[in-house]
Amino acid sequence: MTNPKIRVAVLYGGRSGEHEVSLQSAASIIRYLDKAKFDIIPIGIDKTGRWHIAPPEALALTGKSMQIYSSRPEVVLPSNPDALSTGLVNLADRSGMPSGGQFDVVLPAMHGTFGEDGAMQGLLELADVPYVGCGVLASAVGMDKDMAKRVLRDAGLPVVPWLCIRSGAWAAQQAQLEQRVAVDFGFPCFVKPANAGSSVGVHKVHQADELVAAVNDALRYDTKVLVELAVIAREIELSVLENIQFGAEPLVSVAGEVVATHEFYSYEAKYLDENGASLHIPAQLSSQQMGAAQNMARRVFSALECEGLARVDLFLEKSSGEFYVNEINTLPGFTSISMYPKMWEASGIQYSELLTRLIDLALARHQRKSKLLRDFKIG
Repeated sequence: MTNPKIRVAVLYGGRSGEHEVSLQSAASIIRYLDKAKFDIIPIGIDKTGRWHIAPPEALALTGKSMQIYSSRPEVVLPSNPDALSTGLVNLADRSGMPSGGQFDVVLPAMHGTFGEDGAMQGLLELADVPYVGCGVLASAVGMDKDMAKRVLRDAGLPVVPWLCIRSGAWAAQQAQLEQRVAVDFGFPCFVKPANAGSSVGVHKVHQADELVAAVNDALRYDTKVLVELAVIAREIELSVLENIQFGAEPLVSVAGEVVATHEFYSYEAKYLDENGASLHIPAQLSSQQMGAAQNMARRVFSALECEGLARVDLFLEKSSGEFYVNEINTLPGFTSISMYPKMWEASGIQYSELLTRLIDLALARHQRKSKLLRDFKIG
């Protein structure tokens, strides 16, 4: 008797500045998931937060991006006639879905706000649904660049000096903060939203008169922004994968390097300009440098208590040869040109096998957690 296929719900889209990137990740994931092992249920979340079930024919599409099928059935909490609708998603009643109306595991192909910041992970935890990737804590901390830097600094990992500016402080003390940036960092420096990815809202500020516009733009995407010292460095990235052997050290790929043809690795360079960057896999590093980068990525993954997967981005300062942690992405891009799967391919794990491993890890974690006590009894 053959084992039944595992039913995988692929979530994509969402209320995020990285909505379009998510559509591309989902298309690649759906294309490469092993159809012999998995039944795939695509669920698109539109920009208003509504969840729509994709039709079966969506699985046969070969385009670069998935679509949001807004005319298809929604997955919503049934209205209580005696109360206002909560707008929450009901994952227990999956009527209208293929594969018997249920799924076994969720694979979030989502980036940015409400996707990789712990919000979606919290919803899935409450629904008691297995899901791929980091849990609530690692997702939330990893998404918040200010909090991640604090944790990594306290773990003894080198991070680029930064200043966190909150919207309220910017409104009340703009002149003082402008002066502090000029004194502590000088120019050029970088300004970025604390909780965004794919370089959304990131600016390289070359001189003082550009700072206000950069901070104001970054504050469109988050209530706090980071100002960082600009280091002249190579951008080194590594893919990290939780070990299927519970408790063993995470696996780390060979390092890759991003060489942007733009002034820095901006959103345009990543997704809009086909020639915006060249990707070197493996990166041209000495064996000592490669080992140091892999060890640092492993330490970052462990310090932030990550699970499943993450991409760790490092700076290799050209003048000193020292590595600094730039950031971590707990749900990195999975497009056909994304670094995370490409670095694993160069390390011997093909895209399809990688997805299978991630689903196996999600199911194993859920099984472990299901054995935990959730009540307390004396005697």
